[in-house]
Amino acid sequence: MKFALCQELFEGWDWERQCRFLAETGYTGIEVAPFTLAPRITDVSPAQRKELRKVAADHGLTICGLHWLLAKTTGLHLTTFDAAIRSATAEYLIDLGHACADLGGTVMVFGSPAQRSLERGMTMQQALDHAAEVFRTVMPVMADRGVTICMEPLTPQETDFINTCAEAAELIARVDHPNFRLHQDVKAMLSEATPIPELIEKYAALTRHFHVNDRNLLGPGMGPTDFHPILAALLHTGYDGWVSVEVFDYRPGAEHIARESLRYLRSVLADLSAA
Repeated sequence: MKFALCQELFEGWDWERQCRFLAETGYTGIEVAPFTLAPRITDVSPAQRKELRKVAADHGLTICGLHWLLAKTTGLHLTTFDAAIRSATAEYLIDLGHACADLGGTVMVFGSPAQRSLERGMTMQQALDHAAEVFRTVMPVMADRGVTICMEPLTPQETDFINTCAEAAELIARVDHPNFRLHQDVKAMLSEATPIPELIEKYAALTRHFHVNDRNLLGPGMGPTDFHPILAALLHTGYDGWVSVEVFDYRPGAEHIARESLRYLRSVLADLSAA
């Protein structure tokens, strides 16, 4: 199982320090939030992307992809009534796809709750139509660059658009492209009525990326959730993508969160192996 960490919790750390620490801790992947590199991904030059990729590789790390795709941007929205804004969003997703590939990544996680929630008066069917239009527009470029966009269901407390794996699967069917797939996130799946192992089994054919975290917004092993059945389900389904730690509460400190999360995940795997 391949473990990565979402690096936005390393605020104030330079890139080399981030990569060195993650490699020393035992991670083999790093997942990038674009806003940590520049206000817009187009501000990161081809030369800078090449250097970021080289530094990561020099430390034995793969940049597995991007997440928080539209965070801290302005004028972008996935489901809006405004066709010009949807077009600009598609263009920016294409820019992100090029950057992801330049960095060596293969997945882009579409979360960005503020940039996808329904506008006043919009129906869910209209929102699905608008989102599908945007994603269908960008798919040819994603395919050319070897990048898969993964739709992330989020909790109802975060957004009113795509809260369950079933709703994401409906959007995936509308887009109907092999480079548009499902992202599963433990924190979000905890809000569903169906147990997480069952969701993993049911949507295994669609899932291309996986985030581990807990209801308390900390990492695995730092909250009440037992990850034994979760990792067991991933192993049983033959999931071979990245398992990436994403946290939202940084108060215990980046180093402690990174170390404790990986220690716990490895201990769960050891328990499953011994069982």
